[in-house]
Amino acid sequence: MPDITFIGLGHMGAPMAANLLKADFPLKVFDLAPAAMQTAVQLGAMPTPNALHAVMNADIVISMLPASQHVEGLYLGEGRLIHAISPGAIVLECSTISPEVARKVHAAAKARGIHMLDAPVSGGTAGAAAGTLTFIVGGEASDLATARPILEKMGKNVFHAGGPGAGQVAKIANNMLLAIHMIGTAEALNLGVANGLDPKVLSDIMRVSSGGNWSLEKYNPWPGVMNDVPASRDYQGGFGVDLMLKDLGLAMEAALATRTSTPLGAAARSLYALHSNQGKGTFDFSSIQQLFKRPNQDWV
Repeated sequence: MPDITFIGLGHMGAPMAANLLKADFPLKVFDLAPAAMQTAVQLGAMPTPNALHAVMNADIVISMLPASQHVEGLYLGEGRLIHAISPGAIVLECSTISPEVARKVHAAAKARGIHMLDAPVSGGTAGAAAGTLTFIVGGEASDLATARPILEKMGKNVFHAGGPGAGQVAKIANNMLLAIHMIGTAEALNLGVANGLDPKVLSDIMRVSSGGNWSLEKYNPWPGVMNDVPASRDYQGGFGVDLMLKDLGLAMEAALATRTSTPLGAAARSLYALHSNQGKGTFDFSSIQQLFKRPNQDWV
């Protein structure tokens, strides 16, 4: 079996690593948080003192980090992992980062004889825990064929979006659309409730009508309408507002670089920035519903 290293054991990385351990893959891990390391070790992972030690002699290196600067710093900056990873190894970079940074790391890896795939994920923490993530992959098709058995232990769907950076482009386009239809869903629900409708009845109507979308079907933002979603646990857990804001920023950067018109994406970014500035940055992104709440409005 391949020697796998996993770097970044946060809300997404920890359950992804756990699924690899459940599949009996030998796994070395590193994270800056000792508690995250300890949890992985209890599941059978081998701890390492730092990222450099973690990647030595690894056949596959998987990283899941917060943002572009962390990925660039790890592989090309102070971390300089690209010089410690063995030629012939495969890097699966699963963070959501800018396409530009992904391409820079791809180029540096290629120069060292390292195979890299940018493989951001969709499905949130629930999908990470259940092993049902969607991987959106950029890089060589032959490298993906080698990595696919590993990815399929952590996810249900694996898509090859194209060459280096293509996975990131597809991911940020998807999340821009997600933000737009979540805001639209919240606005429509608020309009209906303000005019006397029951939010669940309205949700059921729209879900099977022309307004149907993923937010209505899987992730309703109105508290109490749907069980087991963040809206029904005070918007805790899930995908944070500040993470959505980060992804919308990446979308706007990509739009600017290609002179692409994204007026709804820009509006969504502004609304999520306003929501974050109201102290909601750590709440789930469906809490954008609260931005439309009227004074003295009761949720139920």
